[in-house]
Parts: sequence; structure tokens; C-alpha cells
Amino acid sequence: MLENYSPGKFYCELSHDGPAQTVCDRLGALSVAELRRRAANAEAELRDRGITFTVYSERDAIDRVLPFDPIPRVLSAEEWTLVERGVRQRVAALNLFLHDIYHHQSILRDGVVPADLVLGNANYRPVMRGLDLPHRTYVHVCGIDVVRDGSGAFLVLEDNARTPSGVSYVIENRHLMLRAFPDLLEGVGLRRVDDYGLHLLAALCAVAPGGATDPETVLLSPGPYNSAFFEHVFLAREMGVPLVEGRDLTVGKDDRVYMRTTAGLARVDVIYRRIDDDFLDPEVFRPDSMLGVPGLMRAYRAQNVNLANAIGTGVADDKAIYAYMPRIIRYYLGEEAILPNVQTFICREPEALRYTLDHIGELVVKPVGESGGYGITVGPRASSEELAVCRARLLHDPANYISQPCIDLSVSPTLVDDGIEPRHVDLRPFAVTGAETWVLPGGLTRVALRRGSLIVNSSQGGGSKDTWVLG
Repeated sequence: MLENYSPGKFYCELSHDGPAQTVCDRLGALSVAELRRRAANAEAELRDRGITFTVYSERDAIDRVLPFDPIPRVLSAEEWTLVERGVRQRVAALNLFLHDIYHHQSILRDGVVPADLVLGNANYRPVMRGLDLPHRTYVHVCGIDVVRDGSGAFLVLEDNARTPSGVSYVIENRHLMLRAFPDLLEGVGLRRVDDYGLHLLAALCAVAPGGATDPETVLLSPGPYNSAFFEHVFLAREMGVPLVEGRDLTVGKDDRVYMRTTAGLARVDVIYRRIDDDFLDPEVFRPDSMLGVPGLMRAYRAQNVNLANAIGTGVADDKAIYAYMPRIIRYYLGEEAILPNVQTFICREPEALRYTLDHIGELVVKPVGESGGYGITVGPRASSEELAVCRARLLHDPANYISQPCIDLSVSPTLVDDGIEPRHVDLRPFAVTGAETWVLPGGLTRVALRRGSLIVNSSQGGGSKDTWVLG
């Protein structure tokens, strides 16, 4: 099956020598027709089970199945150890940074991070000032987007500290592989991913308000029209906790949160919320929100309930703050970053803006507040008209943009219409933090299915692969 496959100039996740050789040998024993047949069955199962996401930009295609590629991405135990250590270090620094900027602001006074970049950030929440959280944990669930360059070195592309999604696909992809390709997995010795829900629930219970011996945890969802609603249902089931919407909760006169049940009101101690800050509490944020819970912020500040992730974490995953992460790690931990950043130019700085404008055709330009791959201009792949629009936006609002060199992202063999071809991939490991941090072995490998594309986001035509971490 792989005899005509060539990664070209790119680092390949599967064909490099080492532990992946066993997987390559087993894949080689399959025909493309057999692989395609099994992949079609797997995709039909995804559709039948309603494992979908929503693309709001396509009026004629609301719910879509995330394309699943059956050729796994393989990481050795040594490679995973490096990624795991780097993710833990990064999450520790993010939590220290968030505690600091909502308390003493030492890092701002010392000039390590520009104060206006934090205090003027749209995601900075003054209402969080002085609020002490259990274990000083702000980012309970974190997704760190990691890529590999042409040499095979791991680099961090982005931090996701608000409400990172995609972990349900990690677990479902493994289930699909176990059912459709048991011959590939037999005896390989993969690290398990199906205990994520237990680790997440344990972490949430660890940050329950003091005195809660058997804390009640719920997952708060915007409802079935949200793009990640399948994941909300999936995670609530995996944790064994109620899935609720804002209308299912109420805040009493005692500033405690209660859930409406058939047996009456039941106290809630921890809320794993999948609703953005702005919609959480109409008394404090958007008064027109119908998704949140009036009075929730009062209960939160009274420390009668805990929220995961904390309100105000969005300032930490801003793409401009990302550029300072190596300095943030050094400031709080006295260590160099285990996983380096991709070189980043902050366009709010005159010298960086000048460099970006002079080299716009060579760089990737990103808006700092967007997600999902929207608003990105990939210079080497952009038309002259697209570059002109990007230049005008940079000049109009330089503070809204960063730029980065165009990395030769690693590739993985992928099943496409014409057979097996290389496609660019990234990796989103998920870290869960309560009193300490646990990292799910592997994470979500996203694949850019269009030939030559570097955009792996599902909303931009990307798919996913099972990520195998060898024991």
C-alpha cells in the first residue's frame, strides 16, 4: 500500500525509522481497496452515531462528520515523554501567569510582558481581580497545538486555554480503529485514551469549593445548536455527570448554585462550562445572554462554586501573549521552554510590523483573537489580491495581528481520492489540571486534507487521525 508513497521534502510522521516500522509493515500488507472499504465503514459509523460538528459559514451544510483518516500517526515513548513534559511545563506557567495578572501583577510591573497587552486585552476580566481559586488552577483543561518542522523538532503553534474542543474525537478515533483495524493494533502496546473522563472528573472534584466531600459536578452547554454539542454529550457521559443548560441552573439567595431536578433543587459545586465568558452571567457580562445563569458570578466570587475553565483565561491564549510564553516560563519557573515557540512577530511593535510588511509574501499572518483557522493569510500560498487585503488590514489595525514564518509542517500518509499521499498534520495534546496535571497520551492529530494546505482546522476542511503513543 505504501510502495508509491513519498513525503517529498517534508518530515514524515510514519515513514521515519524506528518504532513506527511495525505499523508500516502491517499497513504494507493491506491493499488500498481494503483500506478504503474499512475507512468507508468507519465514516458511516461516525454518521450513524451523530459524531458531527457544525460549520456555521455553510448555510447548506450545518452538521458534518469530521473526516477520519484510517492511517494512524505514531509517536514513540521517547517522543511522547518530551511532548508531555513540555505541555506540563506550559500549563504550569499559564496558571502562574493568570494568578499573577489577577493578583499582584508582578510580571507586568517587571516589564516582562507589556501591561497594556494584558490589561487592554478584550479577554482580561477585572471582575476576577483578587479571587483566590483552589490550587491556583485557572486552566483546568488545556489544548496545546504542537507542530513539527522540517527537521522533526516539536514546536508550539498555539495555546488553547478557554474551552478547547476535540478530545471526544481522540477517544472515538481509537474506538473506530479498534473495531475496523484490530489487525493493525494487535500486540503494538498502545497507551490508553479511554480513561480521559475519569481523569477529568477527578481533576474537577479536586478543585471543588472547600468542605464539599462529595461534590456535584455538571457540564454546562449552550445546547444542541452549538458546534461542539456532540462533545458535550460525550464528555458528560464519560464523566457520569449531568449535562445542563443555563435554564437548568439557578442561583439562590445564599449565593449558591442549584440544579433543577424532578426531586427539587440540588446543590452544584463544580461547573465544567463550555460557554464563553460573555454569555455566562447576564448580570455581569452580556445582559442579552439567554445561555448563562443570572447571579453565577456572585456565587463564583463567594467561592460557593468553581468554574472550569476559570473566567478570564482567554487573555492567556491570546496569540500576542503566546509570543511572550518563553519569557513567561523563564520568569515563573526559571526554566527554558521544553517545547519552543514558532518564531513570532508582534505587529503592534513598529519593528515587527515593518518586517511583516516587507516580507508579507513569506509569512503567515494571523489575527490575535480568532480561532478555527479564520482570518489567516498564508503568504507563500496567497494571491496578490489576498496579500493586498492583508497589508491593508495590517496597516489599519496592526495590534490585531501577529506573523510567523511559514513552517514546513510534517506530513503523514493519508488516504485521499488518488490513493495514499502526504498531508500536513499537527497535534493537540490535552492536559487536565486539578491539584496536579495529567496529559492524555497522544491527543488529536488534525490533518489538512487538501493537497498543499497548511490549515488543519475542521471548519476549514481538515480531518483527524488516531494518535498512537507506544508503550
